[in-house]
This record gives sequence, C-alpha cells and structure tokens, in this order.
Amino acid sequence: DDDSASPLHHVSNGNNTPSSSEMGPDAVIIGMTKIPVIENPQYFRNSGSMLKSDTCELPPHSTNHIKRHNIVLKRELGEGAFGKVFLAECYNLTPDQEKIHVAVKTLKEASESGRADFYREAELLTNLQHEHIVTFYGVCVESDPLIMVFEYMKHGDLNKFLRSHGPDAVLMADGQHSILVELTQSQMLHIAQQIAAGMVYLASQHFVHRDLATRNCLVGENLLVKIGDFGMSRDVYSTDYYRVGGHTMLPIRWMPPESIMYRRFTTESDVWSLGVVLWEIFTYGKQPWYQLSNNEVRVVIECITQGRVLQRPRTCPKEVYDLMLGCWQREPYMRLNIKEIHSMLQSFAKASPVYLDILVYKNKLNPVIRHTDYWFIQSTLTALNDHSLMLNMCWE
Repeated sequence: DDDSASPLHHVSNGNNTPSSSEMGPDAVIIGMTKIPVIENPQYFRNSGSMLKSDTCELPPHSTNHIKRHNIVLKRELGEGAFGKVFLAECYNLTPDQEKIHVAVKTLKEASESGRADFYREAELLTNLQHEHIVTFYGVCVESDPLIMVFEYMKHGDLNKFLRSHGPDAVLMADGQHSILVELTQSQMLHIAQQIAAGMVYLASQHFVHRDLATRNCLVGENLLVKIGDFGMSRDVYSTDYYRVGGHTMLPIRWMPPESIMYRRFTTESDVWSLGVVLWEIFTYGKQPWYQLSNNEVRVVIECITQGRVLQRPRTCPKEVYDLMLGCWQREPYMRLNIKEIHSMLQSFAKASPVYLDILVYKNKLNPVIRHTDYWFIQSTLTALNDHSLMLNMCWE
C-alpha cells in the first residue's frame, strides 16, 4: 500500500487507516495516544497506486506537450523542495491569444524516480478540470529541467490576499502607500463558495486533498479563487507545518482527530479542513490556534483531539459559524456533506447584502476622499430606494 500522505489522493474506498503495528518507528506519544507520523509532500504529488481504482476509472485525457521555444521566463515567483516556479509568457497556447502569462514549475530532481513522479503528476493534473481548480496547461519535456505549465493567478495565494485586505493590512504593506479596502462579508462568502465548489468537484472525482488551506488556494482577477499551489507552501508557510519524528511535515492545525491519530484521510477529513478554511477567511487569514506557538504542538493536538474548537471570528455571521461547527464534528459521519456546505454557502451569499464597488481615483500623496463625493454616491443609492445595496469604496 502507498504510505505517503500526499495532499491530493485518489481513493476507491474512502479509508486509509493502518493498524497499530503499521504506525512505524516515527510515531510520537500524545497523552495516551500514539500518533502515527506520516509524510506530507507537496500538493498534487502522487505515487503510482494513487491513480488506481476499482470503482472509478479516470477519464482518458492526453497530456499536452508544449514546445520549449514557446516559453519565455520572466521572473522567479518562488522555490520549493521540487524546484522553482517562474512567471513566464507562453506563445501559441490558446487559439485566440498569441501569448499569455503562465506559471512554470521546474523539476529540480532529474533522477529516474523523480521523472516517474513528474509524469504521474502530469497525468493526474490533466484529469482534473474544473473552473475552481487551477488550470494545468501541459508539460515541456524536450530537455532538462522538466517543466509543468499552469494558469497564472495574478494575486497569488489566498492567505496573503486575505491578510492584505484585512484590518492588519498595514503590516503587510512592505512600505507601499497604496490603500487596500477590507473585504466585505459578501466577498468573503463569494470566496468561500468557490473553494467549496472546487472541493465538491474533487470529491466527485474520488480525490482527497489532505492539505486544504488558504495558503493552497490562489486568487485571480475579479476575485476568482481556485484550489491549487505549486508545492511552495511548506517553504513559505513553514510555521503552518510541524516537523515530527525526523523529516515528516504535518499541517496539524487543519487536521481532524482521525487524521492526526490514525492516519485516516477521507472526504470527511477534507470537510473538517474546509471548516478551518472558512475560519481563516473570516479572520482575514489568521493562523488557526494562533495563540499557541509551534513549540506548543502537543497543546494544539490536545485541543483538537479533546474536542475544543476555534472561536467564532468577530466578523463571522452566526449561521456561517454554525456551518463551521458542522464541519468540526468529532465523528466523521456526523459532519456536513460537502455538497450541503456548498449549497448553504450559496444561500448565505444570496441573503447577504449586495455591496456596490465604487472605484475612486485619488492622489496617492493625499489619499482623502471628499465627503461630497461619498454623500453624492450614497444619496444616489438612496434615490434608487434599494436598501439591499451597501456601499463599498475601492481606491485606485
């Protein structure tokens, strides 16, 4: 049996629970419970057994091969254990555009096993096609390094986006003078339902994500959100992962009790993680259990395994928090169904006030909007006699 805990995993029976004898020497003792330590490689990494299923055949898609001379690297975006990711221009990729921006992932390891993993990953990605899963365009294997080509998401990972559009945005400004408006409740719900839609699709394809978090979601134009990253999250967000028993890295703060204690990953464990993602969204990207440092991993584990839950965020409506609690039921079968979650989020979004985004141009040296501008816009909305509209000022 495959023994890795790849964040995206194809399952046939929804169960991956080993016996106590299979826990191995890298287990740790938490209270009276022996915690199995498991490998948690980069998102989308897989092994051969992950693509095998007796109950669900993968649809036949052929991986697209892209010519190397059509890829022009522009700048480095980041680096992970696998290699580097670049922003690039790709020519002749789509029939309606001469060139488009893409994200290019290079393979550092050119060994036989590394190449085998590369081709299996490409096969897996080719079969995942959904509007809320980052688009995989194809591979370039003409020469080393081997390359994967992905859709480029302009605004980067969702966690950073949330933090830069929240009350602590000034801490993320890096000396820039631009003003970023806080996300509204309706925008948060819009983000949440897109992630839920992507998870509904993965569940329908019998895939378990295993590492769902805002750091592993990407943001494009017009607040488009998709699930997917390029294996950099463990390097960029190292404090979100715990190194236990040698080389193992675990995102404990996002994991349900059965995943921590028994190495069990199912769609229901993804539902737990989705509840944590909702909490992240409504706290503008705070780390779950942020009151506890990484040196207090045992306390974090005890909180999760003993039934304590994250507190309701200040900006979170009660019905959304109740949904989170439905995701955090200790028994997996008691948790909300992923389709139910998506449907509920859609209903909440429809019931939420509609925010009218008003784009106001300002002088960066004097970022003050005249009161007459604001009141003119507000009086216009009042004249429309539509009390469901709320004003959301955006600056450029």
